[in-house]
Amino acid sequence: MKGEFTAIIDRAPEGGYWAICPEVPGANGQGETQDEAKENLRQAIALILEDRLDDALRGLSEDVVRERITVE
Repeated sequence: MKGEFTAIIDRAPEGGYWAICPEVPGANGQGETQDEAKENLRQAIALILEDRLDDALRGLSEDVVRERITVE
């Protein structure tokens, strides 16, 4: 799955950085560097979206139509 999301990164009061993604509620990351915080946020976004897809597909019939769409 590929997409572009907004990363909001700020310094953490205790040191390091925290990051959130406003498009994916609950997705957040932290790290000693901005790059580490972004990578942790990237992983959190992927896990949340994968989990949401699994939940949506659970219990659907075998003949359900499943296609990918692009949003720009």
